[in-house]
Amino acid sequence: MLVPREWFRIDLTQDRWRAQLKTCVDRGTVGRGVSAEVTRHVWTTLRNTAEAGRARGAMEFFLLAAPATRDGMPPASLLVSLTPLGDTPADPSAYAAWLELREPEEGPRREVSVVDLPAGRAVRVRGATSLDLHIHMPSDSGYLTLAFASPLLGMTGAMERLCDAIGGSVGWVQ
Repeated sequence: MLVPREWFRIDLTQDRWRAQLKTCVDRGTVGRGVSAEVTRHVWTTLRNTAEAGRARGAMEFFLLAAPATRDGMPPASLLVSLTPLGDTPADPSAYAAWLELREPEEGPRREVSVVDLPAGRAVRVRGATSLDLHIHMPSDSGYLTLAFASPLLGMTGAMERLCDAIGGSVGWVQ
């Protein structure tokens, strides 16, 4: 998987991931007029996101290292996870249908589709501020999930194309 160098990588499989995240938060807020209170809020929010991701199989957390927004948050993030099959369907078309059924009636509108990527078939779920790619892994071992979030910029235009390009760069090694 190719991720632009402007994205700060945090390895969630290592014990030092909290220190890596703190370094990223400090780089994005120190000297930019962001208060200590806002910096603590950003740290807490991103730490909670990383911990919740780890609990669901996340291995890596990427943050776009662009100038922080007014609230100190990075403009975009990516959580990379392994999702074993378990109760989820192995066939991407069935998985897409299963995901559509899980959408709440009154919740945010999502577009669910099946796409062909160089790594294989994938389920693409795009919301207003998020894009998830569930890439089917060889030997029906599960899905590699790329969960992009861009709360301020939204998931349209250049950001959507960038996320699709990152997903399209995934490949398997034999």
